[in-house]
Amino acid sequence: MSTKDFTANVISATKVVPDGNFKDSKASGIWDINEALDLIKGGNWPNVANLNPAAFVDGLFQCHLYTGTGSNQTITNNINLSGSGGLVWSKARSATKNHAFVDTARGANKYLEGNLNNAEGTATNIVTAFNSDGYTAGSGGYAGENGVDYVSWTFRKQPKFFDIVTYSGTGSDRTIAHNLGSSPGMVILKRTDTTGDWWVWHRSATQYNPNNLQLNSTNANVSGDGQIEAVSSTTVTLGTGNDVNNSSGTYVAYLFAHNDDDGGFGEPGDQDIIKCGSYTGNETSPPEINLGFEPQWVLIKRATAVESWAIFDNMRGVVTGGNDAMLRADTSGAVYDAANQIEFTSTGFKLTTAGLNITNTTGTYIYMAIRRGGMQTPTAASDVFAPNYYGTSGYVGYLGAPADMSILGYLSGNSQNAVVYSRLTPNNKALVTSSNAAEISTNSSWDNMFGVTPVGSTNTAFISWTWKRARGYFDVVTYTGNGTAGRTVNHNLGVAPEMMWIKQRDGAGDWEAPCDYTDTTFRRLQLSSNGGSAAVDYTSITSDSHNPLHNKPTATQIILNSAANVNQNTKTYIAALFATLAGVSKVGSFTQSGATNVACGFTGDTPSFILLKRTDDAGDWLTFDSARDIVAGNDKSLALNNTDAQVTNADIVDPYSGGFATTSSLTNGDYIFYAIAAIS
Repeated sequence: MSTKDFTANVISATKVVPDGNFKDSKASGIWDINEALDLIKGGNWPNVANLNPAAFVDGLFQCHLYTGTGSNQTITNNINLSGSGGLVWSKARSATKNHAFVDTARGANKYLEGNLNNAEGTATNIVTAFNSDGYTAGSGGYAGENGVDYVSWTFRKQPKFFDIVTYSGTGSDRTIAHNLGSSPGMVILKRTDTTGDWWVWHRSATQYNPNNLQLNSTNANVSGDGQIEAVSSTTVTLGTGNDVNNSSGTYVAYLFAHNDDDGGFGEPGDQDIIKCGSYTGNETSPPEINLGFEPQWVLIKRATAVESWAIFDNMRGVVTGGNDAMLRADTSGAVYDAANQIEFTSTGFKLTTAGLNITNTTGTYIYMAIRRGGMQTPTAASDVFAPNYYGTSGYVGYLGAPADMSILGYLSGNSQNAVVYSRLTPNNKALVTSSNAAEISTNSSWDNMFGVTPVGSTNTAFISWTWKRARGYFDVVTYTGNGTAGRTVNHNLGVAPEMMWIKQRDGAGDWEAPCDYTDTTFRRLQLSSNGGSAAVDYTSITSDSHNPLHNKPTATQIILNSAANVNQNTKTYIAALFATLAGVSKVGSFTQSGATNVACGFTGDTPSFILLKRTDDAGDWLTFDSARDIVAGNDKSLALNNTDAQVTNADIVDPYSGGFATTSSLTNGDYIFYAIAAIS
């Protein structure tokens, strides 16, 4: 067998395992032609995007939440700052403290205060080091004071995303060269040697020419010249103003791209990750902005009148039907979270009637939006799923990566036995899988990176399962019903879901869990019920007010009927979408006839999670997981559709190479299953 390897579209005779996300995948190693063909068929053959973290927004930007300890903290966000360079923008969330900008061009001991016009300062306790997977936050008040909650936004230098330029002024009109690789959508510039305002050029701030605003001010678009006068794909043109080009001044400029169907990111290599644009405010009929992607971070400023710069991100909280966490770039104030102002959608964002800084009156508003992560198809279950057993309180679903949905199950039984939490819904709200009730209020919170934190729980024995949204694996969407059959809801799963859970949030309605989709039929199941279901014909349900689907889901949309459980006019909903991803997850079906081996295509150890449901007759939604052990003997199982305590004295599933085995204890019949591979 010859030795072969894949590096940057070249198959070589010498095996050199490449760096990057593909390094640890099952395709690295020595392959013969048949193995290579199998990898290609399964979608696991490496490509440039697999090898290069910079092809995905996950490797270029991250919002990180943490609490200061009074000591240095390593912030691991998978952004390579030591090798590629970039910017760390930090802000205290729970206290009044200035914004701090620290970048690799000026060095870890140099900082600028984004909401002030002060000169550059020197400090060794804000960012102490730039690392290959993040940075080290210091102990100072701008980054690490004990007990203070912080957020940091990390930008990595990358063509068509972000660049940093430092320069000395000349006092006469000049250009500075950049390496953004495209014409900037926004430029933020600051004098460093002495006081001077933060000047911002934005492609859509066109009230005056040049298109200048001030980051440290609520002022509208500034008229006159002398500041940032023009941009191109290679240069920024400067006037003679002291704040941008004094002959004795030193400066730093941050350049942000605008992708216009030319970003070149993602696995297809044709995706955008950053947009700079504008909209017209309207408080009574707020606009919805189509970016072509779901954002994770948005900066908004009213350009035509006095207004603050508003910053929203999905980690601090932009939720559907609840208050959003806003920080103002021009002030030192803590988070403002007393209003529902904005919602992120699968294709952009939309404003609300309580938009405050972002649509409370007419005028032109500019924005910069950065795409949500999860663009890359995962290759390991441990990157996107975590089961955790708890005997005491702690994180629910500590995933080790930004988490998106957690289910908390009370093992000793509880009236709210299995509870679903989502980062897209309000911090203190959850849905009970065994109930048709609206969202319940809880003491738990998403105010961290990795999962729900239980607060004040008196039940100390529970299991949690936590998912991260990722291409080809899992997605979550929220939407408002319109009562019309054929209603489409966009999603970002990238493949057609094979199982969905849909629930009304603001009123009573059963959990719909349709599955087994064909071109003509689907099977209607309900997560809150143990009932089975025969196949339902799409063509016979258009006048049926109970069946949930109008047509087979696609790789970009789910298609709903007018049923109240999924699409009642003005009601709010959430949908969780699950898919088969080779080597990571499997949605499938089998017929139980005595002991049965169920192949999932996994390698290695026993699956980390198994969900079973009988479809041809009554049967509970049974869950098993590796945190409580899946063994050749009695297993621990918890049902999602009732409030019973977990069962510990039955042997229902056993380990099996590549999947799992059922025993004769499982009642004969037809079943669907959902399994997730072993985690490392």
